[in-house]
Amino acid sequence: MSVMVTTEAFRQWSQACVDALGDARAEIDALNVFPVPDHDTGTNVYLTFVAGRDAITEAGPDASVVEFIKAYVDGLLMGAKGNSGVILSQLLRASFGELAGGNTIRPETVARGFEIATDAAYAAVGEPVEGTILSVARAAAEGAAEAVAAGKGTRDTYAAAAIAARAALAKTPEQMDRLKRAGVVDAGGRALVVVLDVTERALTGRFDLVSKATRTPMPMPVVGDDLIDGGPAYEVMYLLNAVDDAIPAMRQTLGPLGDSLVVVGGDGLWNVHVHVNDVGAAIEAGIAAGKPYRIAVTHFADQIAQQPRRSGRAVIAAVTGDGLAALYRDAGAQTLEFTRSDQITAAQMVDAFAHAGADEIIVLPNNPRFVELAEAAAQDARANGTRIAVIPTHAQVQGLAALAVHDAGKTFDDDVVAMSGASGHTQHGAITIATEPGMTMVGPCKSGDFLGVVAGDFAVVGDDAELVAIEVLDRIVSPGAEMVTLVVGAGPHDGLTDALELHLQRLRPDVDTIVYEGGQENYPLFIAVE
Repeated sequence: MSVMVTTEAFRQWSQACVDALGDARAEIDALNVFPVPDHDTGTNVYLTFVAGRDAITEAGPDASVVEFIKAYVDGLLMGAKGNSGVILSQLLRASFGELAGGNTIRPETVARGFEIATDAAYAAVGEPVEGTILSVARAAAEGAAEAVAAGKGTRDTYAAAAIAARAALAKTPEQMDRLKRAGVVDAGGRALVVVLDVTERALTGRFDLVSKATRTPMPMPVVGDDLIDGGPAYEVMYLLNAVDDAIPAMRQTLGPLGDSLVVVGGDGLWNVHVHVNDVGAAIEAGIAAGKPYRIAVTHFADQIAQQPRRSGRAVIAAVTGDGLAALYRDAGAQTLEFTRSDQITAAQMVDAFAHAGADEIIVLPNNPRFVELAEAAAQDARANGTRIAVIPTHAQVQGLAALAVHDAGKTFDDDVVAMSGASGHTQHGAITIATEPGMTMVGPCKSGDFLGVVAGDFAVVGDDAELVAIEVLDRIVSPGAEMVTLVVGAGPHDGLTDALELHLQRLRPDVDTIVYEGGQENYPLFIAVE
């Protein structure tokens, strides 16, 4: 009937939420017409959940489940963006409060958590509106309560909550005329359904579950300003250190200043969100209550004019390894460096784009994990007036190929097309070393085996680095190949590139070979074929 939560399960769930929200981000952005049709809800919610995931990564391997949850909800609160991101952070904060005493989830815990979370979310919003994420949350709570009353277990209770939320989401256009006119469901409610669907799949094991009820229609193009109601011109957000007793008076001050007021948090830390015309008054209300910081102000009607002057075009690339970073910088790129233990965060990505000093940016994520992160951060940059394109490179050697044809003298579109073409036509492989026994797509491996990677998948297993590398090379060298690039990783790999160059001279003497010292960890060799 009950479910035990482990730190690893919680970590996997948090990553699954990030992945699912990343997949749905563009759809949710397009659905966003309330309270302001600025089409950023999906991006804001995605970045909010990335902040939560990053917070538990920093909690350390020895943290308990309760410590994980505390770190996670604090990360959500401090990283929450936008109206829906703030509300979702409060929903999870209140819901997880029921687990503060342990790691066992019982059906009653689920239902009570949903009830508390929904009440807290309604209380956090200055003027609750039906047909929004609040309506979807209330339906989920009611679905969970009905399941408990019927004697259902924890998994079935979560499933009932998710089903009720999907049904409520489909009804949101009936509750709000603005949604009905745009032909969409509520964007924040859609984001909540994504999270509930992930949780249901994690608990029930039905990972193949695809909910047709959540396949929501994209909005139709809106002509003119019929979805803009002349509301406040500015969004003001800040974190606030204040005693809990000071919050009611602050709410009373902020309420008459505008709309979309959401104040969430507790225990001295709060996240404040409001739409106003008088930015100064909104900030002064925070000063009167405590100490506001991370103050962010967005002008809905004139975002571009609010940005500092920029010029030129920048290329920003994610890289690992001192040698590779130097190669990218020598080619004119700005670098975001990472290692296996120190990954790039959403905040670092957003900050890099904001301080690139250019009004046009081309991004090379160079890793499948960073593509969605870059897309979300790019959406944030676009909202601030930057023209930005993310080329979905999955390997650093693809990024090098793209950078080789970069030409700032071309138009932005022509440059992006050329770089995309170069990266897309680059076949790539790699050699890594198994750190423990396991099963790969091509069979078992033992600790210390060399693993050959082709286009991101394990394709070769062996105990001889040269033989594995040669087999990888043979698989990716096409009849039209003109150049092979070998990037050597950190550590002693004597003779590896010599063996590959000799093999190529015998097999394809018409193909040129170039070798770089990349210094990357964990991968003795990166291979690119152009």
